[in-house]
Amino acid sequence: MRPTAHDDTPRPSKTRLKAAMHELQGLGEELVNLSREQLKRMNLDEDLKEAVLEYQRIPRFEAKRRQLQYIGKLMRSLEPEPVRAALAAARGESAVEIARLHRLERLRDTLLEDEATLHDIARDLPGADLTRLRQLRRAAVKERLENRPPKHLRALFRALKEADAAQEASPPSASSPLESPE
Repeated sequence: MRPTAHDDTPRPSKTRLKAAMHELQGLGEELVNLSREQLKRMNLDEDLKEAVLEYQRIPRFEAKRRQLQYIGKLMRSLEPEPVRAALAAARGESAVEIARLHRLERLRDTLLEDEATLHDIARDLPGADLTRLRQLRRAAVKERLENRPPKHLRALFRALKEADAAQEASPPSASSPLESPE
């Protein structure tokens, strides 16, 4: 007598399962190639994050291969979409990250046109080093006038990006103007 199936959903083939496992291991490979700072900013499972950091400490090829397989195994027990989204953000591929970078570019350009923009930056990014931003702005304007490579322009963008990242990482304060009193 043959057992009857209660559900009509076909099981995935071995080939599809194997392809899915390889794809998850590929995500793990992308994770191990990130810097420690990028990993710290990602909201990953603690075991997975520790396994990735351990991989980065291992010097020998065979041990790295085994650790990568372990990372793939951990990935199979997790939901892969948050990891994919975090990797896309780290690569700058997510729409939110691209919009953030465009906003910072506009802020940099506005700052180059008018130094009074520093007051807005002080209000919006309270952790920003205004003295450093002012110095970088003046150096960027000078190098633009002298048709030199945009070294300080890039440094100004990086400083704005760091200040914005620090602002997003900090928890909202009790006296935040964005919160409504109840």
